[in-house]
Amino acid sequence: MRAIDLNEATWRKSSYSNPDGGNCIEIAADLPSVVPVRDSKDPARGTLLFEAAAWARFIDEVKRTEL
Repeated sequence: MRAIDLNEATWRKSSYSNPDGGNCIEIAADLPSVVPVRDSKDPARGTLLFEAAAWARFIDEVKRTEL
């Protein structure tokens, strides 16, 4: 697998995050083929990488089943 440089990624916190710093994630949607996801409380801990198409399917499914 090729290395992906995330130093220039633009991170965005989930719209479901609260100002108290509860359980939240950040994503960087400005990369062409992958969507990096990390814990907003501890971003240095690590990043999960999802293929952009898989992330889109995940989001579509969450929106479809949202209560």
